[in-house]
Amino acid sequence: MYLRDLVKQASCEVNGRHENIGYRLKPNDFIEIRVDHTRGTAMRAENIPLDVVFEDDDLIVVNKPAGMLVHPSHRENTGTLLNALVFWLNREFSTQRHEDAQTQSGVENGGSSVVRPGLVHRLDKQTSGLVVVAKNPRAHRILCNHWMKKRVEKRYLALVEGIVDRDKGTIEAPIGRFAELKSWSVKEDGKHSESRFWVRERFSDTTLLELEPVTGRTNQLRIHCELIGHPIVGDEMRGGREFERLCLHAHAISFPHPSTGLQISLTSAMDGWDRR
Repeated sequence: MYLRDLVKQASCEVNGRHENIGYRLKPNDFIEIRVDHTRGTAMRAENIPLDVVFEDDDLIVVNKPAGMLVHPSHRENTGTLLNALVFWLNREFSTQRHEDAQTQSGVENGGSSVVRPGLVHRLDKQTSGLVVVAKNPRAHRILCNHWMKKRVEKRYLALVEGIVDRDKGTIEAPIGRFAELKSWSVKEDGKHSESRFWVRERFSDTTLLELEPVTGRTNQLRIHCELIGHPIVGDEMRGGREFERLCLHAHAISFPHPSTGLQISLTSAMDGWDRR
């Protein structure tokens, strides 16, 4: 949001000229941005409890609760996973010392560099589960490349409405954004989207599915479950019943470690809604 405002204020130049939002950059364009280094940022440390599933010198994997934003937005800039991670990764400093270090653009504080968490991927606010975060620029670059090259396997668990008859299947439907509605849905000229599902358990009026998002479109699993007539419980926007939370959980993830190349496979438990 800050960078967007800088563009509006003509504080960003491309090849020596002020350009508006929407200008498409071309190879070899030279970009200059005037920023206020003393300005506070949304990357503020907050002492929020974290469910850490794995951590080493390169990365940390946490189990995000439903209802928590992954990163600050223009509407919410506190209480996010990123705020919690900034505190966790720099917990040897006090919150005030960390904020002071941030305004110095990460200069060393007491002999130790401030760790800036690097988000590799995201989950919706209402979706719980595993989130992978890099702890240094090298790990961030390699992990992002793994995601881009589809070297990552992700599995979700979802409690959906009704009884799913097929034991397994594939859902394919293009997904795009309807600008006038500010929402994502199946769209004829949208991007190719594919999800796979397996029935884990059938209950009286719901089904527990294991889902694999082969592609990674916005709200893909929610949209595809609605498409086959089995919206996710708690997804009222798409036909699910009212519930205390969206019953969608990023349950398992597997990817190569950025330093060793060895495969890391992690799973996380849920809070009990899968037994409904």
